Amino acid sequence: SLHVGGLNGLPKLMDLLEEPVPGVGTYEDFNTIDWVREKSKDRDRHPRGKIATKSKESTWALVKGISDAFSGWLLMLLIGLMSGALAGGIDISAHWMTDLKEGVCLNGFWFNHEHCCWSSNETTFQERDKCPQWKSWAELIIGQSEGPFAYIMNYLLYVSWALLFAFLAVSLVRAFAPYACGSGIPEIKTILSGFIIRGYLGKWTLIIKTITLVLAVSSGLSLGKEGPLVHVACCCGNILCHLFTKYRKNEAKRREVLSAAAAVGVSVAFGAPIGGVLFSLEEVSYYFPLKTLWRSFFAALVAAFTLRSINPFGNSRLVLFYVEFHTPWHLLELLPFVLLGIFGGAWGAFFIRANIAWCRRRKSTRLGHYPVLEVLVVTAATAVLAFPNGYTRMSTSELISELFNDCGLLDASQLCTYANGSEPKSGGNALPDRPAGAEVYSAMWQLALALLFKVLVTVVTFGMKVPSGLFIPSMAVGAIAGRLLGVAVEQLAYYHHDWVIFRGWCSPGADCITPGLYAMVGAAACLGGVTRMTVSLVVIMFELTGGLEYIVPLMAATMTSKWVADAMGREGIYEAHIRLNGYPFLEPKEEFSHKTLAMDVMRPRRGDPPLSVLTRDGMTVEDVEGLIADTTYSGFPVVVSHESQRLMGFVLRRDLIISIENARKRQDGVVSSSRIFFAEYTPPQPASSPAPLKLRGIMDLSPFTVTDHTAMDIVVDIFRKLGLRQCLVTHNGRLLGIITKKDILKHMAQIANRDPDSILFN
Repeated sequence: SLHVGGLNGLPKLMDLLEEPVPGVGTYEDFNTIDWVREKSKDRDRHPRGKIATKSKESTWALVKGISDAFSGWLLMLLIGLMSGALAGGIDISAHWMTDLKEGVCLNGFWFNHEHCCWSSNETTFQERDKCPQWKSWAELIIGQSEGPFAYIMNYLLYVSWALLFAFLAVSLVRAFAPYACGSGIPEIKTILSGFIIRGYLGKWTLIIKTITLVLAVSSGLSLGKEGPLVHVACCCGNILCHLFTKYRKNEAKRREVLSAAAAVGVSVAFGAPIGGVLFSLEEVSYYFPLKTLWRSFFAALVAAFTLRSINPFGNSRLVLFYVEFHTPWHLLELLPFVLLGIFGGAWGAFFIRANIAWCRRRKSTRLGHYPVLEVLVVTAATAVLAFPNGYTRMSTSELISELFNDCGLLDASQLCTYANGSEPKSGGNALPDRPAGAEVYSAMWQLALALLFKVLVTVVTFGMKVPSGLFIPSMAVGAIAGRLLGVAVEQLAYYHHDWVIFRGWCSPGADCITPGLYAMVGAAACLGGVTRMTVSLVVIMFELTGGLEYIVPLMAATMTSKWVADAMGREGIYEAHIRLNGYPFLEPKEEFSHKTLAMDVMRPRRGDPPLSVLTRDGMTVEDVEGLIADTTYSGFPVVVSHESQRLMGFVLRRDLIISIENARKRQDGVVSSSRIFFAEYTPPQPASSPAPLKLRGIMDLSPFTVTDHTAMDIVVDIFRKLGLRQCLVTHNGRLLGIITKKDILKHMAQIANRDPDSILFN
């Protein structure tokens, strides 16, 4: 028995502080963690106050201290290695499977088109895409490479492969990991703010997301792999956290690791380690101390290094779209760059509205019951419309690469077939401005149609039940618009170089306008309009392209697009999806500017029944179990007595249930009439009374309190910065009421005229 004979023959109380009860201090699914409690839990892990008596102990303590400090860096190293390896595998597989839709390599079916033609001797430079080893499906099946039959054959196989890949992707997601769909960034933002979604970062989600991401990208749907790679990296971080007790048992410490993992995700998605760290800081993270900044930097470096050693693009470069522009930009070009910024902001605002309306439709109508059918219909429509147009048939990242490209002498691209003007200047590959040939005009038409196609298809695709990122499609829309504007300005400068605006800097025969630069600026503007990133976006763009002297045009376009998009609608795509799904997320960027006080928001309101509280020593087990059964609150304040209402602490409902169950099992004599004590010392009990239960150990002795006259904007700030779940309201030391995170979110929704009951909470 756990009772030891105490004084006066009374049983000695089993204090729940002596042995930790399994389950106390953990959280249920769809609950919010209490950052303050997790922080103090981490503090209690280090018994720094004790002075080591023996030298042996102090050496051991030193070793333990060093290993404890080093475990964080080791974890970062592992996350970087694992995410880099996975990203390299995803890149290589997606390249190969995208080319599989058009043909196959006879040297070895595992080569993609580019690798197949590398080893070929017969390929001339003009026809470097036509090598004898690479056969299109029509050549293999009917033996013809040209003509209407061959075209129809290739068309049919292109659509069939696309449908097969999409079907596999959506079936795997449905059967094994429903959380693997979408981009994952809205959920990761919510998880980092302290919410718990069990299984969202688990091993099944990781395995299925990695496989289906390759399938979804290869199916030719209008989606990218960048957002999902952040989710994949966070899954790696969460799984590797289980190797270290310090992170396994502490939710707040784990959130710091996940912030760094988000940086790793962008680092491997774009080959942009610094941009990744800034992306995590600006867009994803909720709590980002300096320590996390250094660790993110280290993890992003390791991941980028791992990816570089795998060399998925085969060009020994880490970046996706390397550009070599030779001409400086001119001050007057800022005007078209700002125009691109306005276009990007308008497209961003339009996209968010249209996509959220479509996703809401999917949730509220019968469309949502047929996810597989929806994916197949969208894939079929995308493939059928994409095949005839060369710019939509190629994969989106190839398209962006081509649009960023500066036309040199050796380019076989249709966008570079200018009528031959004068000879190139001394400078080798730089060509003077020339009149556009007929092929450039037909390319312009195709690009204009591709722009329309991408705009409409991306709205429907994002949010389907397959992994789908938003970065690459948004950049494609902007790059097409930018290239169109760039060629227009170039031709204008060629035919009207005597105009006032061009006269100073565009002499005839000079190379003064780079259409590829306009594409790059347009891509940044559109991505900024959709996600509302600024600093991290500019850094990602110049790391992505290597175009360092174009920071000012990128900054101008990104800022313009943010202002324009913000004028049309306050929130970015991730915030909009968080709100659509009803996650309890307090947006740190939003200003709270209403003059309400804490007493206007707290419960109970006037006319409500009084607050449910526990008293220090006046309640029995039966009373407490009755209170738990009658209410659904996640915790109860503890007061000295019902009359005085003086606050002592706060107890969580989950901890209370677990402790009472545990005491009934393991402590003799605990019955319904046993008294429950939250005080430090229990008063002597009459001999006949049943064994009391001492629960001071599960009480939070320092709950956060504000007075009833505290301004609400300060309360919101306290909740945001400290990550609170609830805060108690007092008046002259007496307990008046409670404000939970849910109350704040409902209050903010009411102020903004939104439905306050859409917020999902356990």
